[in-house]
Amino acid sequence: MSRLAIGRGAHSTGADTASVAVVEYKTTAEIRRALEGATTIQKVKALDELMWRAYGAGLIVEAEATALSALFETRKQILTTHAQDAAEERATADRRRASQAAARRGSAPRSQESLERRRRWAASGRLSPALAARHTPGEIAALSVVAAEAQARGDCRLPIGQIAALAGVCETVVRNALREARAHGLLTVEERRLTATRSDTNIVRIVSAEWASWLRLKQSSTPRGSGCKFAKPTNTQRLIKNGQRPAAPAQRLPGGRAAAQAAPESRSAEGR
Repeated sequence: MSRLAIGRGAHSTGADTASVAVVEYKTTAEIRRALEGATTIQKVKALDELMWRAYGAGLIVEAEATALSALFETRKQILTTHAQDAAEERATADRRRASQAAARRGSAPRSQESLERRRRWAASGRLSPALAARHTPGEIAALSVVAAEAQARGDCRLPIGQIAALAGVCETVVRNALREARAHGLLTVEERRLTATRSDTNIVRIVSAEWASWLRLKQSSTPRGSGCKFAKPTNTQRLIKNGQRPAAPAQRLPGGRAAAQAAPESRSAEGR
């Protein structure tokens, strides 16, 4: 067949001049080899354009053009798949590097004390089983801190960081707990804006009748005292200082058990 030529132009602006590189292919076999060695979709498209230009000029028969067209489409799909895989690998590598960088920066340590605080607050019973089933253990701990503060002061005005520290969770868990509880109608959050860039702590109020009655029931069932009695012993040192001594056991119970035990002994002595 006659020689086929493909022009690859590189145009630029300014004082640069345009340059054209011409690659010649003598047979369709050379086009096939060039297609197999093409590593970019742009190269495949250029070869495809050359082939159809040659077909229009009558240099390639219809059978050869159809076969080459199928090869072009297959090569395009392969290169597209490779490009997508490479993009996904780059995205995965970027995520891995970001996670490694975050790990190097460090986060709040999950200490044993914080875990114990979270478990204690979650098991404090300040949420009924029906309400607790809607939240995670960390959210239950955060809401228990809010409930304890509301029981003591009528509402909760603690900062998010302090609630998180008391409950042994992070601030994100506290925000999630408040957002979920507000969505279920358990509480309200009042924002106190001071200026355009400054705010005071929010006021959290419990508005759920079910939750409020559960807290009242728990507070009434909690014992207020232990019922212990404190003994008041007699100051014997003061009696001895004043010239008095404690009475003997037999004299301490006149007519009692000691006197009853002493009466038979006196009668037996008189009989002798």
